[in-house]
Amino acid sequence: MKCLYLYNPASGREPPARTDYISRRLSEKYDVEACPTSSAEDLERRAASAEGYDLLAFSGGDGTFHRVLQGLKGKDVQLGYLPRGTTGDIARSLGIPRRTGAALDVILKGRSERVDCMRINHSRYVMYVAAAGEPTRVTYETPHRAKRLLGWFAYAFRCLFKNFRLVPFPAVCTCGETRVRTDSVLAFVMNGRSVAGFPLNRSASMQDGTLEVALVKGERKGLSPYLRLLTLFARGTSSKIKDVELMKGDHVRIETDKTLVWDFDGERGSEGDIEVELLPRSVRIFVPRNKKI
Repeated sequence: MKCLYLYNPASGREPPARTDYISRRLSEKYDVEACPTSSAEDLERRAASAEGYDLLAFSGGDGTFHRVLQGLKGKDVQLGYLPRGTTGDIARSLGIPRRTGAALDVILKGRSERVDCMRINHSRYVMYVAAAGEPTRVTYETPHRAKRLLGWFAYAFRCLFKNFRLVPFPAVCTCGETRVRTDSVLAFVMNGRSVAGFPLNRSASMQDGTLEVALVKGERKGLSPYLRLLTLFARGTSSKIKDVELMKGDHVRIETDKTLVWDFDGERGSEGDIEVELLPRSVRIFVPRNKKI
């Protein structure tokens, strides 16, 4: 069986010794072609060539996973994921351990499962979250060097440095037969359990065929929006929260200001309106053998 292993040699998280170790372990089961990548675009291009392989293994964070999805464009390829990112929300949702040896055990000894993903505006593939609002900007504006050195704290320092504010934006959300019009400071369309390292959507599953939507209402003055946001992250989407609209469905449309920037899996996404469709069981990936996902 053939395996294509993609990695970024310029990343501080991928020293040569670790890359060699990963290749050796994968070779216990596969004929491994280890392929260095030089940029996000190069990663997408090489992922697009993986259709002839029995396994596409790759290491990186949520953004790397997102780029792999763009390269595959819906192709049915078996994935093996080695988490390296700052928050690791996809790995948290699937129960994949962050330690290299344990993640390799999942690929070599785990089970293959089909999980849901999202497609946005008929072209962009997204694994776990589409989000909008000022707080989401830190995920793609924080320098990679800072994230490597400080981890999750790099985001916190970025918020402080940028004078963290919650700025309302108009949102008209249609989810199934539910239609909500409000001013929001934060909007989430979620497929996974974890967002920003928190179990925000803890009762969800990447196999349940359902998207969860949260709109945090806001106004330009006062502390109320901040309190709503804190309550949402503390209690999650499983309980009702005053002035937080919660919805579920397999198709979501959000109409908003054309300049609003969306965050897709921690990467800068499109601007303005989005249409999100669930693609059930469309991604094939190794997960822990005895872990409920």
